[in-house]
Amino acid sequence: MQKLFPEIKPNQTYRVEVGQGHQIYVEETGTEDGIPIVYLHGGPGAGSDSSHRRFCDPEKYRIILLDQRGCGRSEPHASLENNTIQALIADLEIIRQHLDIPKWVVMGGSWGSTLALAYSQEHPENVLGLILRGVFLGRKQDIDWLYAEGTRKIFPDYWQEFIQPIPKSERSNLLQAFYSRLTGQDELARMAAAKAWGSWEGKSATLEPNPAIVEQFTSPHLALAMARISAHYFVNQCFLEENQLVDNVDKLADIPGIIVHGRYDMICPLENAWTLQSKWNACELHVIRDAGHSAGEAGIIDGLVKATKEMHQLLTHDCTDPTGN
Repeated sequence: MQKLFPEIKPNQTYRVEVGQGHQIYVEETGTEDGIPIVYLHGGPGAGSDSSHRRFCDPEKYRIILLDQRGCGRSEPHASLENNTIQALIADLEIIRQHLDIPKWVVMGGSWGSTLALAYSQEHPENVLGLILRGVFLGRKQDIDWLYAEGTRKIFPDYWQEFIQPIPKSERSNLLQAFYSRLTGQDELARMAAAKAWGSWEGKSATLEPNPAIVEQFTSPHLALAMARISAHYFVNQCFLEENQLVDNVDKLADIPGIIVHGRYDMICPLENAWTLQSKWNACELHVIRDAGHSAGEAGIIDGLVKATKEMHQLLTHDCTDPTGN
């Protein structure tokens, strides 16, 4: 069983002005001569954290982390203005050029997989490979699964807690009801909605209950950004055409991909990854039999560390066993 690489601090941090009033936090870790890899966090709105540096061997990769618009250490915090997937794709290109990286591996989980796919389909010439976890395709059915008719059937107790801030008269359009509160002027209602949103995702994310993840997702700074930005994207269908990422998968034909997906992922069902991989011949799907959605579960960590080792082998033709066994 592979574990995260040891704790490591960034070599450099940047504040990159991307225009439209947004400043993006970016950091570099690992070796400057390594294969560049950019990690795209989930949410939308969750932000990056120190564990994301540790999926890759810092002696073999130049590891780039960033906080997307409105997230984490980027500014302005929790901003919805000029915050679309098209803007995030443009930001990635600005950052890639700022760091003087010709091509990079793109790695992302959950919403990060959505952004990774959209970016790679827009700029396949700049992508060496893709590593995805907990695939989210941004379709109406994917949004409805989590906020209408899917996950609630697995976790009815968590669902009842989630919908408490919303009056019964407004529950027929739950996303719009949350969005109205998260963008309203009532600070108490805004934070109550944000914490309910974060708790729902945190409790649904793991196969075994993990209070640490729930605590992280309900912390005020993260919860507000994630709830506001997620609701903003989901009421706008992620700013994607319906089924766009699957319909355009042919643009990834020459890009190697590895998907790591938990068998019991209740946020992004395995069907998402199965559908994508079935249309993408250059992609492998690794189903983790004892995991849900979270990147912090042992089986997912094992799968992602193996995936970064395997991707390095694919790109360098290094014959070392990528599993480290």
